Amino acid sequence: MTLLSAAADRIERRTPAHRDRAVDGLRALALLAVPTGHWLLGGFTLDSDGALHNASPLSAFGGLAPASWVLQMLGVFFLVGGYASVLSYHRRQGSAAAWLKGRIVRLGRPVLGVTVVWALAAPVLYAAGVPEVTLRTGAKLVVQPLWFVGVYVVVTALTPYCVRAARRLGGWAAAPLLGAVAVVDFLRYGPFADAVPEWLALVNILPGWLFAYQLGVAWGERRIGRRGAWLLLAGGALLFAALLLVFHYPASMVGVPGEARTNSHPPSLLVLALAAAQSGAAILLRDRLARVLARPALWAPVVVINLCAMTILCWHQTALLAAAVPGSFVGEVAGLTAAPDSPGWIAVRVLWLPVFAALLAGIARHARRFEAAPVDGRGASALRRTVAGLLAAGFGVFALGLA
Repeated sequence: MTLLSAAADRIERRTPAHRDRAVDGLRALALLAVPTGHWLLGGFTLDSDGALHNASPLSAFGGLAPASWVLQMLGVFFLVGGYASVLSYHRRQGSAAAWLKGRIVRLGRPVLGVTVVWALAAPVLYAAGVPEVTLRTGAKLVVQPLWFVGVYVVVTALTPYCVRAARRLGGWAAAPLLGAVAVVDFLRYGPFADAVPEWLALVNILPGWLFAYQLGVAWGERRIGRRGAWLLLAGGALLFAALLLVFHYPASMVGVPGEARTNSHPPSLLVLALAAAQSGAAILLRDRLARVLARPALWAPVVVINLCAMTILCWHQTALLAAAVPGSFVGEVAGLTAAPDSPGWIAVRVLWLPVFAALLAGIARHARRFEAAPVDGRGASALRRTVAGLLAAGFGVFALGLA
């Protein structure tokens, strides 16, 4: 405890006075929701050959869907991302292109790191006796959260345009994005659904995730105050309830195996309603959260989580697999490789969470080098970057089932 207290005091002393602790706290909360959600709502089944297949307790227990409302905090993450990006954009020393390049490198290097490591590890694991089906299941889990990075890069590139829109329209600049998603949803699920091509759903990807980012930019530009935050909270909550009760949207915020409709891939209007309500609540709680995080003991873990943000995002599924793959050789392990189809599984899975967290912490000690490396990329030759890119691309092809 003495060592932890000393570390917390050291972090406190090094924290600049102007640091926005509330925004960092919101980012940390949204980050932790990602692995928690995946670890709680993602399970496995074993086939007769001992290979792992993805499964979800949501398939057997629809009553767990409200848990996904709490654990789906990507709206908060994009809100905080927009807020932080606009402040960083205004502080930049060089051109907008140089600023964007730096942001992309910071996001891209950890993604490249995890995919390259897996590309090298997969053949070794296969030679060691891990079934190909298990490797494909694991590969899908590893790349599952990485889609977020590509979307985040695109919305970050739109920051200058988001700033202009926020200065002109304030928080209302996000309204056309909400409207675009509503139109696509109407075409997908309304009376013309049979005549609408499936690819139309992809149109929702950009406006769906840009919505909360645009709100964050408006917040950073001080164009959303408490009145606007209350409007977001109330309006989002009402829209969310209407979509569930009147328009019968799926209750789960994450995909459920076997279900024809999903809210998250691509985002439906329900995702934006939740994001609006969460954004309003986050803005309203900002001052209170800042006061709470003034305590060094609470501020220190927030700093650590933010320093490891991309590491947590990229490697948390690897931590889960680090327990599940060895467990598959044992057989059906309760809460791990046994089918998630009983209340007992849920209770035991909760007990596994500290194990997954410990494995992630151990992995992060080595994997964080990808996140902490200098942005200028010095020390990596063109040949090494090319080889890494080819390995990452090969792993992506394997994970997507294209090879």
